[in-house]
Amino acid sequence: MIRNLKLKFGSHRTAAPLTLDTTPITVFVGPNNSGKSKVLTEIEHFCRKTFAHPASVVLDGLELEPFPASDLEVELAALEMAPKLGETVNAGHILVGKVNPQNNQMLRVQLSKQQLFNEAQNPQSRCSYYSQFLSMFTVRMDGTNRLNLLGEQNGGDLQSTPSNHLAHLFIDNALRKRVRDIVFDAFKKYFVIDPTNIGKLRVRLSDREPIDEREEKGWEERSVAFHRSAVEVQHASDGVKAFIGIITTILAGDPRIALIDEPEAFLHPALSNKLGKEIAKALRGSRKRLFVATHSSSFLMGCIQSGSPLNIVRLTYNYAEPTARVLPKEKVLELMRNPLLRSTGVLNGLFYESVIVTEADSDRAFYQEINERLLHASDPRGIHSCLFINAQNKQTVWDIVKPLRELGIPALGIVDIDVLKDGGQVWGKPLEGAFIPSASHASMHAQRQSMKALFDATEKDMKRDGGIELLNGSDKEACANLLSQLQEYGCLVVPGGEVESWLQPLGAGGHGSKWLIEMFEKMGDSPESPNYLAPAKGDVWDFLGAARAWLADPNRKGIPVQ
Repeated sequence: MIRNLKLKFGSHRTAAPLTLDTTPITVFVGPNNSGKSKVLTEIEHFCRKTFAHPASVVLDGLELEPFPASDLEVELAALEMAPKLGETVNAGHILVGKVNPQNNQMLRVQLSKQQLFNEAQNPQSRCSYYSQFLSMFTVRMDGTNRLNLLGEQNGGDLQSTPSNHLAHLFIDNALRKRVRDIVFDAFKKYFVIDPTNIGKLRVRLSDREPIDEREEKGWEERSVAFHRSAVEVQHASDGVKAFIGIITTILAGDPRIALIDEPEAFLHPALSNKLGKEIAKALRGSRKRLFVATHSSSFLMGCIQSGSPLNIVRLTYNYAEPTARVLPKEKVLELMRNPLLRSTGVLNGLFYESVIVTEADSDRAFYQEINERLLHASDPRGIHSCLFINAQNKQTVWDIVKPLRELGIPALGIVDIDVLKDGGQVWGKPLEGAFIPSASHASMHAQRQSMKALFDATEKDMKRDGGIELLNGSDKEACANLLSQLQEYGCLVVPGGEVESWLQPLGAGGHGSKWLIEMFEKMGDSPESPNYLAPAKGDVWDFLGAARAWLADPNRKGIPVQ
């Protein structure tokens, strides 16, 4: 029903607004307050009104496909209802109805059949009848209503079109078996539908599978006993209710346009992954359209692993600059196939405004703590919504930074000054990973070689014995110029040599984790503590401020333009 959607902005401030041809699934990712939930409500409004909301801030519009008359005739035949006693149907109109899974209420409307057919062929105009028809097939599931998707429902006339998704499942044994298999795989309980409250249908979870169809669907004593021994789903946990509610609504509720806000709510990562995989598989090859806003890398990976056609759109609203970028799912999949990247949780970077990558875990913990203190003090050098992760060494920092930048995510690398020690491919990694123009590589290789010679002449360790302070005069200036050039591309080199060079007046000794433990003890752990170290001018505070300056710059260098 939806051919494409157009947003109000693109991948950067001068890019054309994003127009996206829809696939069965479109997943919106990004940091908090980037517009993910907002775009769902704006899509819903358009589908229910066939025009954009006047106050829309993310969605510019949707292009709806004309609805073939023959298909529309079939749909109406399934929806048409007989009027109630005393109910009048206007001339040329038909009465149609469908249960809305969001509230389990029957939506009954009168539609002018001829006008509906006309509007369905030109859905881009403001169509009063077509919008009512489209509303019947539009469902939004959020944190509140997803827990009510499995409420008791009317059985209805089993000889006619099912009026709700539980009636659909009750009639369709194969589909019910499919749901049962999914639920059992997730919770080791059997999904069954209980008809023993005459005229009503309710979901139960059983410790054993029904012996036969009659035991589940009958009214005799053995059926009553079977269902009595099972637990009504309303008494299950919120996670169980949310998972099964979404699955049954997508598979049996027949929404043509479904919107889910944070499907991972109430679910642990493994269940989020399974949910993404199952609903994506259910929509494969379908004309239905699902739009999801998520913070879960597990759910996203489930969608990707299903093999279903998929759009991944990253939204940001960083420093009042909104962006929208389509992420190639092949690139996202690469992040999870690489053992190094998978072990660092790099995919979580999709849900932050920016990422900082350090050489080791102790570096990561230290810089993250410094940033937390800057943020707590409302210091402008603090970096909001930033994920700190660590590589294994200075070379693998760029194995993480580069693919993140290819996805348009501002990722900055922090390395020790011994990045200048080795030439060849080792020095080439930060140049390539930071996307420094290749025409500059030759001169920077020469500069690195010169800097190494200067450090070697001191006969001291550039990393452990003082970093840039080992040099004097113009030599020191030349080294500072090289580090400044790297900084322009989001490669920050510790000028004092290594992370242990920061905050030296505190007197923390050792290296690595030993140094970190002593440093944290000397820094104090509470703002109320007399020895608590608050942000100050200079030192590591300004160093992280330089990182923030690069990350906040909309014209930052080192991000491939798409």
